[in-house]
Amino acid sequence: MSNNYLFNDKMPVAPLKIAALESCTDFANKVNDYIVQFRHNDYNALKEKHVDSLELRGYQKDSYLVDCDCPRFGSGEAKGVINTSVRGSDLFVMVDVVNYSLTYSICGHQNHMSPDDHFQDLKRIISAAIQSAHRVNVIMPFLYESRQHKRTKRESLDSAFALQELVNMGVNNIITFDAHDPRVQNAIPLHEFDNFMPTYQFIKAILQKEKDLVINKENMMVISPDEGAMSRAVYLANNLGVDVGMFYKRRDYSQVVNGRNPIVAHEFLGSNVEGKTVIIVDDMIASGESMLDTAKALKDRKAKKVIVCCTFGLFTNGFEKFDEFYEKGYIDDIITTNLNYRPKELFEKPWYAEADMSKYLASIINTLNHDVSISDFLSNTDRIQNVITRYNNGTL
Repeated sequence: MSNNYLFNDKMPVAPLKIAALESCTDFANKVNDYIVQFRHNDYNALKEKHVDSLELRGYQKDSYLVDCDCPRFGSGEAKGVINTSVRGSDLFVMVDVVNYSLTYSICGHQNHMSPDDHFQDLKRIISAAIQSAHRVNVIMPFLYESRQHKRTKRESLDSAFALQELVNMGVNNIITFDAHDPRVQNAIPLHEFDNFMPTYQFIKAILQKEKDLVINKENMMVISPDEGAMSRAVYLANNLGVDVGMFYKRRDYSQVVNGRNPIVAHEFLGSNVEGKTVIIVDDMIASGESMLDTAKALKDRKAKKVIVCCTFGLFTNGFEKFDEFYEKGYIDDIITTNLNYRPKELFEKPWYAEADMSKYLASIINTLNHDVSISDFLSNTDRIQNVITRYNNGTL
């Protein structure tokens, strides 16, 4: 997209502006830089087509980021403030609800921001902009409360309720990545909900890190760590042309530990993994307990390499266990995206690699701003096949 003008003279629905909350400013800056690059190339193409200069006014900018903030009072209460005009703009509000590194003061005490705090700040910025913006879109890579997406007993349905809150405020579109269960969009069936997958970026990161992979059924396999990740694993396996396997968790439903039934054992369903490179794919690493148990079980079955791909690396219990498993040879690589906050310590780990999503999101924003179909972004099959071909040809 950065090299060709792809919108067939279709102008944006409104001037583009991006309001990035403090939780994702670094990532937003990278996204903004790509959009600036895209628009520079497109602007030159438009001028060659002799498009009226009045229509181009505001199309090419040095930055599309707006100055916004959520300052807090001493009591811990807050307000959303936008210091740049957003009147008539197509506003994209970005937030990382799992950025625990940010703190605020409440009555002299320091509190780390929780997902609830980030979601409240998101609503504050929306409420400050919704009256004057032409359209408001929310970019929430990790969908707020997405792990509480269904009711199994008398309990809250937090994710569905949050989506309804946003659309009731006037949000036009909600953009997320690898939702824990995309069926949560059924809570807002008359509103736009776009769920994008990082499969292409995972494959690219794997092939750039590992130079000696043989991509065929005899040497590679994709594993789902549980039944919930099966659709992700099937899509990846089909694109690689390899077999798929699955673990299922045998739980003790007579006990509840830390809000869930403890796992008794991981049972494997699939063909022989001996001598193969196995790719485990899932939406997130939280504590990592299930992922590490799966990796060990695969190495016990004599898998050659174990590569873990997860969209969100939360590492809620730290890195000690991952270091231990790497040193014991149970895991070879762990790849996550840059869609959520990760501490600097993670980048020093020999087992870690990043799948950069900033250009992908920039392309999505640029396309939505032109009100053009995003169907190509929902399926990356062609790009995946292209990068595999280049890898096999030694030109990646």
